[in-house]
Amino acid sequence: MSGYQPRNLPPGGVPLELPFYGAPPVESVTRFWKKYAVFHGRASRSEYWWWVLASAIVSGLINAASATGNGRTGASAALGGVWFLATVVPSLAVAARRLHDANLSALFLLLALLPVLGWVALLVMVLLPAHPAGQRFDRPAYVYPPYPQQPYPPQT
Repeated sequence: MSGYQPRNLPPGGVPLELPFYGAPPVESVTRFWKKYAVFHGRASRSEYWWWVLASAIVSGLINAASATGNGRTGASAALGGVWFLATVVPSLAVAARRLHDANLSALFLLLALLPVLGWVALLVMVLLPAHPAGQRFDRPAYVYPPYPQQPYPPQT
């Protein structure tokens, strides 16, 4: 059925509270920055891997500028430090949400502290497909019932 639009979606598409399966690159990076320090919820594989690719490209460009020198090595190193500081928290957050989508605890991110074997194990975990039980990590956008609250009874 062409033109089908699922109900209860904002005009822009998939709500930020839900993973966007099959997210395009620009949308993935936009969602990454909008969910800067959100460690709950889930992130799809496309959201995660498009961000990894974008981050690797920017880091590579910064490193290439630093390697060419041209008398600006200090400025390039400073730019690399700023890039790292600006992206370390949201990168950890999107990795935690990716693990949640595979129904794994974000504590598995601590495997990154173990050289080689921890990195390989973490790589395998973020490659896992989505698991329906990962919904347990979601926080509903609306805590209250969707119907309006009734007025209080008159006080006598």
